Amino acid sequence: MWILLGIIVVLVVMVYVLLNYYPAFGARQSKARKAQLSRSAQYGAKKFRNATPAPIDNTNMGGKIKLLVEFAKGNPKGRPAIPVAVEPFRGSNGEVGAEQSGKAAITWFGHSAAMLQLDGKTLLLDPMFGRAPSPFPFIGGKRFSSKLPFEIEQLPLIDAVIISHDHYDHLDYGSIVKLKGKVKRFIVPLGVAPHLVRWGVSAAIIEEHDWWDEFEYAGLRLACTPARHFSGRSLSDRDATLWCSWVIEGRESKIFFSGDSGYGPHFKDIGDKYGPFDLTLMECGQYDERWAAIHMMPEETVQAHLDVQGKVMIPIHWGAFTLALHDWTDPVERAVKAARDRQARIATPKIGETVFVPSAAYPSLPWWR
Repeated sequence: MWILLGIIVVLVVMVYVLLNYYPAFGARQSKARKAQLSRSAQYGAKKFRNATPAPIDNTNMGGKIKLLVEFAKGNPKGRPAIPVAVEPFRGSNGEVGAEQSGKAAITWFGHSAAMLQLDGKTLLLDPMFGRAPSPFPFIGGKRFSSKLPFEIEQLPLIDAVIISHDHYDHLDYGSIVKLKGKVKRFIVPLGVAPHLVRWGVSAAIIEEHDWWDEFEYAGLRLACTPARHFSGRSLSDRDATLWCSWVIEGRESKIFFSGDSGYGPHFKDIGDKYGPFDLTLMECGQYDERWAAIHMMPEETVQAHLDVQGKVMIPIHWGAFTLALHDWTDPVERAVKAARDRQARIATPKIGETVFVPSAAYPSLPWWR
């Protein structure tokens, strides 16, 4: 009995130390910060809330056990049989005359990470460049590609890093530590700043925003817009920070970045207020009927693109990691079919391939096959 008690005490102490001192878990909100965050219209009952409730259908014990068993078994087609090939990143400088033409340049790096070059500014969206979306990358499901299209040290000076929420597949400790020395500004939803500060980012270059905030940065017009999702990095911080989507507008092009979201009326609200968009980066992957309220099905992704009045859509949140039970190519196959059925224009660039907006022809080859 004493041996068992000793083991339990050791385990409790280890968990406590990890949660409080392991940097990848991020920072807890202080009482003062909680009081400040509570002034948001999105805050209630000591946490942030969705405008449209987002229940998850696996809340009972039986459902949780079934889900754990399914994940333990896995899906043989949940990962590619061979590593996914990537295009070496060249950016807007890789195409003669692209900079002079004033075109926006978007490069998708797999999952939700992307670079947007707009009006001479370089933005990184949810730059998760780590091996696995986990606080312990050596035990998480590794990236589909054997390498990135670049080395972080080779990236140009970044005018801003824009974050949609604090989940590990969108806000990565290792990536931020490597990037922070070449980033002028971090733009994040409410509550996320303490994570960055703990990781060595100066508070002076971080700005937090609530839904429907409109502001300018470096000549660009931005708006923090709603999403239907949740947040958290450890056992006790569920919904302690806000999640969002982003509107990014330059002189000639307007881009919508969905972040993570279940389908909901907020997409039409965003389209009515800020549309049309020259290009949308829309969440498409890691879904399941049991958590459809927080991750869209591919057909809903296409509908959300139409709701925000997008002209061209790049499906994101797939192609890098397995976080659900569907086949790894299911998101893009279904999205392409739904786009064709609804006469929506879709672009399917390779990981690392730069897309220019506007363009007479967008990438459409089924490279994943």
